[in-house]
Amino acid sequence: MTLTLRIGTRRSTLAMTQTGHIRQALAGALGVDAADIDARLPLVPIVTTGDRIQDRRLLEVGGKALFTKEIEAALIDGRCDLAVHSLKDVPVEPPPGLKLAAIPVREDPRDAFVSERFDSVLDLPEGARVGTASLRRQAQLLALRPDLRIELLRGNVDTRLKRVADGEFEAILLAASGLNRLGRGDRIRALLPVEDFVPAPGQGALALQTREDGAPGLDQWGAALNHPATALAIIAERAAMRALEGSCRTAVGAHAWLEGEDLVLIAERLRPDGTRRWRETARIPLSSDVEAAAEALGQTVQNRALVDGEPFEN
Repeated sequence: MTLTLRIGTRRSTLAMTQTGHIRQALAGALGVDAADIDARLPLVPIVTTGDRIQDRRLLEVGGKALFTKEIEAALIDGRCDLAVHSLKDVPVEPPPGLKLAAIPVREDPRDAFVSERFDSVLDLPEGARVGTASLRRQAQLLALRPDLRIELLRGNVDTRLKRVADGEFEAILLAASGLNRLGRGDRIRALLPVEDFVPAPGQGALALQTREDGAPGLDQWGAALNHPATALAIIAERAAMRALEGSCRTAVGAHAWLEGEDLVLIAERLRPDGTRRWRETARIPLSSDVEAAAEALGQTVQNRALVDGEPFEN
């Protein structure tokens, strides 16, 4: 019997592009010819709550999984067999019956500075308008430049690029990975250093999600797309985020990478106005329980913030 796998994805141009890359890789793993890819690996575009809300910050809406819950519902009720997500949008605790089947190799995890006239955050004039919808980026910007005016910027990547090109903002911040995947890397003026802009947990990575009782052989094909080093870093980042109570309501960052026989992890929490910052860095031996050590590091950051009177949610 010829296997057909329906792939759930958001409708945005970036999501469809990312899913297209995964579909090509999956076709290679399954031996699907280019002529058969639409029939064997059809896309199921889905509009999510996060896509529908464009006029306010997501933290004002509340709740979790704003970019994933409709896609996860389609997985659960059988409208698709596999979903592709931006990993930073995937809640740490999956709905019952679902699992992450693979985490492919990560794109550049850093934030990108985009501007028509200025080369870096430090080059911006006093009081410059910077667009972002991310509480984390807002806090990190204000920690570096408290004089900046941080303004809400929602919409797809092309819309955001047009708004800065039209002069609504002196600069905007975006994920470098999204610009690169869309072939818009030429719009990046500067890649922001991790020491000032610790990325969101999972930024730059994609996640393949399936049902726990998914199609026979899907785990094996998922393993062919999985990148162990990326997956291990993501496990650490998400463990730290779990301890930090990370959500769209909190300004948290976590980033991990391999160095020799260790995994290096940075985790931080900030006040939204950038006036306080709690950060810890650790080298975790790969021979140890990386997830437990990462969660402990995140808990250390959280405890420091709580001792200073910072609430769990801002």
